[in-house]
Amino acid sequence: MRSRSNSGVRLDGYARLVQRTILCHQNPVTGLLSAGTDHKDAWVRDNVYSILAVWGLGMAYRKNADRDEDKAKAYELEQNVVKLMRGLLQCMMRQVDKVEKFKCTQSTKDCLHAKYNSATCATVVGDDQWGHLQVDATSLYLLFLAQMTASGLRIIFTLDEVAFIQNLVFYIEAAYKVADYGIWERGDKTNQGIPELNASSVGMAKAALEAIDELDLFGAHGGHKSVIHVLPDEVEHCQSILYSMLPRASTSKEIDAGLLSIISYPAFAVEDVNLVNVTKSEIISKLQGRYGCCRFLRDGYKTPREDPSRLHYDPAELKLFENIECEWPVFWTYFLIDGVFNEDKIQVEEYREALEGILIREKNGIVLMPELYAVPPEKVDEEYENPHSVDRVPMGKLPHLWGQSMYVLSCLLAEGFLAAGEIDPLNRRFSTGFKPDVVVQVTILAESNQIKNLLQDHGIDVQSIADIHPLRVQPARILSNLYTKLGRNENMKLSGRPHRHIGVLGTSKLYVIRNQIFAFTPQFTDQHHFYLALDNQMIVEMLKTELAYLTSCWRMTGRPTLTFPITHTMLVDDGTDIHPAVLATIRKLEDGYFGGARVKIGKLSEFLTTSFHTHLSFLDPDCDVKLFDDPNEGCCSPDSEYGGYPADFCEKESQDELDQYINDILQSTALKSYLPPTSKTANQPPRFSANHSTQEILSIMAKAKGLEIPAVSMSLPTKVLNTHRKSLNLVDTPLSFDRKDSESVLNLPKDAQGPDWDTELNGQYGVTVHCLLNELYRKAGLNQEWGLIRYISGILKKRVEVLAEACTDLLSHHKQLTVGLPPEPREKIITTPLPPEELTDLIYEASGQDISIAVLTQEIIMYLAMYVRSQPSLFMEMLRLRIGLIIQVMATELARSLKCSGEEASESLMNLSPFDMKNLLHHILSGKEFGVERSLRPMESSSSSPAISIHEMGHSGATKTGRSGITKLKSEMKQFFHESHSMSSSMFASTRGSTPPSPTSTSPTGSDRDISWGDRKGQWLRRRRLDGAINRVPVGFYEKVWKILQKCHGLSIDGYVLPSSTTREMTPCEIKFAVHVESVLNHVPQPEYRQLLVEAILVLTFLSDVEVNSIGGIIHVDRIVHMANDLFLQELKSFGATGGILEKDIATGICHFFYDSAPSGAYGTMTYLTKAIIIYLQDFLPSTGCAHLSDMVRDGLPWPQEVIQIQENLAVQELLAGCSERQGLR
Repeated sequence: MRSRSNSGVRLDGYARLVQRTILCHQNPVTGLLSAGTDHKDAWVRDNVYSILAVWGLGMAYRKNADRDEDKAKAYELEQNVVKLMRGLLQCMMRQVDKVEKFKCTQSTKDCLHAKYNSATCATVVGDDQWGHLQVDATSLYLLFLAQMTASGLRIIFTLDEVAFIQNLVFYIEAAYKVADYGIWERGDKTNQGIPELNASSVGMAKAALEAIDELDLFGAHGGHKSVIHVLPDEVEHCQSILYSMLPRASTSKEIDAGLLSIISYPAFAVEDVNLVNVTKSEIISKLQGRYGCCRFLRDGYKTPREDPSRLHYDPAELKLFENIECEWPVFWTYFLIDGVFNEDKIQVEEYREALEGILIREKNGIVLMPELYAVPPEKVDEEYENPHSVDRVPMGKLPHLWGQSMYVLSCLLAEGFLAAGEIDPLNRRFSTGFKPDVVVQVTILAESNQIKNLLQDHGIDVQSIADIHPLRVQPARILSNLYTKLGRNENMKLSGRPHRHIGVLGTSKLYVIRNQIFAFTPQFTDQHHFYLALDNQMIVEMLKTELAYLTSCWRMTGRPTLTFPITHTMLVDDGTDIHPAVLATIRKLEDGYFGGARVKIGKLSEFLTTSFHTHLSFLDPDCDVKLFDDPNEGCCSPDSEYGGYPADFCEKESQDELDQYINDILQSTALKSYLPPTSKTANQPPRFSANHSTQEILSIMAKAKGLEIPAVSMSLPTKVLNTHRKSLNLVDTPLSFDRKDSESVLNLPKDAQGPDWDTELNGQYGVTVHCLLNELYRKAGLNQEWGLIRYISGILKKRVEVLAEACTDLLSHHKQLTVGLPPEPREKIITTPLPPEELTDLIYEASGQDISIAVLTQEIIMYLAMYVRSQPSLFMEMLRLRIGLIIQVMATELARSLKCSGEEASESLMNLSPFDMKNLLHHILSGKEFGVERSLRPMESSSSSPAISIHEMGHSGATKTGRSGITKLKSEMKQFFHESHSMSSSMFASTRGSTPPSPTSTSPTGSDRDISWGDRKGQWLRRRRLDGAINRVPVGFYEKVWKILQKCHGLSIDGYVLPSSTTREMTPCEIKFAVHVESVLNHVPQPEYRQLLVEAILVLTFLSDVEVNSIGGIIHVDRIVHMANDLFLQELKSFGATGGILEKDIATGICHFFYDSAPSGAYGTMTYLTKAIIIYLQDFLPSTGCAHLSDMVRDGLPWPQEVIQIQENLAVQELLAGCSERQGLR
C-alpha cells in the first residue's frame, strides 16, 4: 500500500474540516444546506457560496489523487455539489409561475423567494413577509451553474429544465432597472422594506449573463436544443449602469463591502481596471477594520445600539451605529482570493495572517469562521472616541457557512491545490485584460434598383436587397418577434422572452436560422413606430452614435456588421436624388472613419467569414417551436404603419413556415393607402398638402355625421398647435390662439365616433379614423411637417419604442426625472422605472393633456438618454432633470436667439426637426454659446415649416467678447459702476420698460463701450436660468451642505426646511442625501432664483471650516439672498442709479440686474452674498475671525485683501468651474 503524500494529508485535513463544518448541515433528501443547527431555512445565496469549498475540494482531490480512494472521494464531493444545485433548482421550479409573472411586472410580490425549507424545498414565509427580491442571488446561482457545468459537472438533466434556466435568464436580464433588496436583504439601509437599485445585483447579473451565453447545459453530451442564448444588449445595459454607479453601492450606501464579489471573484464584472482599484480602495479606507470589513457605513446589524425587538430603524437612529459597525471576516477571504488571481503574494500573505488571527480554534483542531465581530456593550463609548481601538468579540453564527466555505477555498488556492483557472473555467478573470480595437463592418444596401442606380450616379457601388440572395435582410422588429419563441415550454407554461427592443449589438450579428443567413437592420432605421426615423439628419446622427457605441461595447469574437438600408424616404422631395446628409455620410464611411469609429465598408458576402454568427437553434424544425400558435400571433402593435423590404419576400408557393411567419408580420405592418393620390404636374414634383388630406378626412366624417362643411380651404397653420403650449408658459409673452380652430381640424374626426370608427371610405370596410390618421402622419413625415407630425403622434398616442428603457437609463445613472412644470403636484416626479403604459399616462397627465407637449417630452427623454450614455460628463452635478423647465428654456433660447416673440418661438420650437431639437438640447446641456438662424427652404420643398439652423458660435467676431475671460468681465463691471452719471443714465434707458429684462433685449449703440456691454447684457441671467432649469450645482456641493448642516439646526429654502437631523440618517456622499437636498431646492419654481440660492448656500458652506460648534438655529437662505440684493441696490443707488435698472422681479423681489451680475468680482453676486452672510451670522462667528467685517460692511470700508481673495476663489474655483468653461470664458 502506497504511503500518503504530504499533499494528500493536507487534503484529508480540509476534507475533515468541510465535513464537520459544512456537509454536516446538508439535508440528505433535498441536498440543501441549512443555515445552522437552529436555523432550518436554506438561503439561495448562502447555499451557493457554502458549496464552493466542496466543489473546490473535489477538484483538488481529482487533481492530486494518490490512490483510487481519492478519486472516489472526488466523485462523492462532486455529487454533493450536484445535489445541492439541483435542490435549489427544484425550489425555484416550484415557483415557475412567479418567474413567468416577474418577466413582465418586475414586482417585489412576483419574484422568486430568497429562502426555502431545507427539508422540503417549500417556501417558509409569505411573499410580502421578507425582502425576497434579490437579483444577485438568482444571478449567482446561474453564474456557478455555468462555471460548474464548464468544469465537467452535469447538473441539468432534461429539456424542461433547460427551458426553465433560459427563462431565469429573462428573469435577470432586466437587472439594470430592477430595484431589489440586495445582497443583505435590506434594500435601503434603514431596513424599512424600501428596494433600491444595487450595484452588486447589477454586476452579478451581468456576470451571469456573460457566463451562460451560448453554453450547452448538457455539457459534452448535449446538442443545439440545450444551448442557452443571451442578447448582448442586455449585458451592455448592465455594464453601463454598473459603471455609472461604482464605487457607490446604491442610493443609500455610498460604499459596500459586498462589491468585492463583483469587482473580483466570482463575478469579475468590471472591465475597467481603474474602476476596480478605486472601488477596492474605497472599501479598504472606509470599511476595513481589525477583524474584517463592515458591510456598509452605519450598519446597525448586531451592534450594541440596535434594538432587537424591531427590524426597521428610525432614520435619525443610524447615527448611533457610526464607528461601531460589526466587522465581517468573510470579506478578507475575498481579498485573499483576489490576491491569488492577481498573483500578488504580499496581499495573499497579509490576509492569510490576518485570518489566522481571528479564526476560532476548537480543541479537536477544527478552525471556525465566525459570522462577525462586535463591540462589547460596555466599551461602546470608548470605540466612539477611538475607532478600531477596542477588542471585539465574535457573534452570530459559528461557523458562518458562507465564510467557512470561502476560507477553505482560499486556502486551497493559496497552497497550490487549485489553480485559478480551475474555479474559473469560463475565464472571467481576464475581463480587465487588453481589448483590441474594434473595426465595424458596414454594409450599405439599396432598397430598390432605382436607389441603387441613383447611388451609382454618384460613383457609389452598392448592392440592392435583391442582389444579396440567398442572404436575407430584415428589420429589427422581425428579430424581436423571433426571440419571443426562445424559452417557450408548454409543459411548464412558460411563454418565453417578452417582446423587447433589440439593440444595435444584437442587430450587428449575423444569424443562422433554419440554414439561412439573416442580417437585421438597426432599430433606429425602422420608421414604423416613432417619427425620429423620418428625419434623415437624425438617422445619420443616430448612425454615428451607434457606430461609436459598437466600437466601445463590442465584446464578441469577430467583428460587428451593421447593415444600413437606403430607402425611398432617404431621397430628396422629388425623388430624383439621395438626400445630401445621407450621401455625405456614405462618403465619410468610405474614408474608414466616422464619428470616431473605425469602419470598413463592403458587401455583406465579403463579411461572412469575419462576422460573428449566432445560430438560433430554438427555431430549428426539430425543436417543436410553433411559430403560429394562434391566428393573431405574429402581428405587431396596432399603430404599426410600415412593412419591411419587399425584395426579400418569398413567393407564397415556395414559402416554408418561417417565411410565412416573417411575411405575415411584414404585411401586417404595411400601410394601405385610402386617401386619393396627390396631384402631379409636368413642371412640379409630387407635392403633399397636409391641409388637403385633413380636409378630406373632415369631409368623410362630416358626410357620415350628416354635417355640412363648406368647400373652403381649411388650413392647418402650425401656429394653431401653439394653443396647447399656453399652459406651459414656455415664454413670457402670452399666447392667443383659438383652441376651437385646432380642435375643428384634427380632433373632430377622432372625437366623432372614436379612433376605431369605420368610415367605410369609398365603400371599403375597415377604413377607420385611426387608419386615416396614420396615413396623414406618414404623408406629413414625407414632407417634414414636424409640428403636424408631433400633433398627430399625440392624437394617436404614439410613444417612443424605448421610452421606458430611456427613462431607466437616466434613473440608473442617478438622474431623477420630472415631467410638467413646477410646482407639484402639476410637476410629476419619476424616481423608479415604470412600465411603458404607466409612464406614457403620467407624461400625458403632467402635460395637462397637451398632446404636443406630451410627445415632445418623450422626445426630450429619448435624447437625454442618448447623451447620458454617450456623453455622461454633460450631466455632472445634476441629480434631477426637469423636462418641463428644459422645454421652457429651449423656447426662451429660441426667442433670445431669433429676437422674436414668444408666439413665434413656440411655433419654431414645435417645428424643429428631431435633429435640430437634439442639437438645441445638447447646446443647452453643454452651456456653450450657440446661434440660431432662419434659412429659407428650397423652392422645390413641399414643407411649410420654418427652416432654422442651430450652430456653435466662436467662429465669428460676434462672440469674441463672450470669450474674453473673467478678468476682462470684472474690469468692465468695475468700470461701468464708476462711470459718470450720464453713462449710467444711458444704461438705465436701455433697460427701462423691460419687465423682466431677458436675453433678447437689445443694447444701446451710442458708443463702443455700450456695444461691448450690450453683448454681455443678459448673459448671467441666461446662465442662471439654464443651470437652474437643468439643476446643475457646483462640484462637491452636496458634501459641503452636509457639513454645514452639522453646525446649525437646518436650512430654510423658500419656506421649506432641510433639517440637520438628515445628517444623522445619511452620510455625506450618499446619493440619497443629494436627492433630499434637491427635493427642497426644487420647490423653487424660478430657475434663476434657485441658482442664486445655490450660490448663497455655497458661500455659506465655507463656514463649515470655521472653528465654531454652531452657527445658529435655522438659517434662512432666502433672507441672506434678499439682504445681498438690498446691499446691491444700496450700492447702485450710491452710484446714482435710478429707474429701470432698480426694477425687481415681481415673483421674488430680486433686482433684475442682480440676476444678471457675474458671480465674481468686486461687484459680483458672491461679494454681496458674503457680506450678507457675515451680517446675518455675526453673533456666531469668532471674534478673531470674520465678525469684525460686519462693521466694515455697515461703514462702507474697503474689504481686506484676504477676504477679496476668498471671494475670488469661491467664485472662480467653485461656481465657475463648470459654467465658465462651458461658456468659453476661459
